[in-house]
Amino acid sequence: MASIYWLIFFVVLIGIEMATMALTTIWFAGGALVAFILSLFGAGVEMQLTVFVIVSFLLLFFTRPWAAKYLNRRTTKTNVDDLLGRTARVTQEINNELGTGKAVVGGQEWTARADEDADVYPEGAIVVIRGVRGVKLIVSQKKEVM
Repeated sequence: MASIYWLIFFVVLIGIEMATMALTTIWFAGGALVAFILSLFGAGVEMQLTVFVIVSFLLLFFTRPWAAKYLNRRTTKTNVDDLLGRTARVTQEINNELGTGKAVVGGQEWTARADEDADVYPEGAIVVIRGVRGVKLIVSQKKEVM
């Protein structure tokens, strides 16, 4: 009878993984599959549960990093990750002391602040995005390459 429960559990976990594609339940599906096979050979429920837990966590810890690296290659960067290192054009003077500053990058206007409090960037200046804090770009002067 335990075989049926393990099989149902396996199918449910695979279904959840297929629906989410998050690499979360697949490892436990592997454990359920091994427990199912043990139940077919007449192993006790305690043995099945123990093997389920051990196999699931071994799969999770040893294969997840590899799978995440090779299966999620096509994940796109978020807009914040994509902004770092890009240049922006200042549309309103950036002055941390006055709390002013706006810059446009990729057609979107952002509130901007200088990386160094003493730096002031006039309207029209080109700056490099060094970070994002909340909804503000943190920028610095673009270094000219010689």
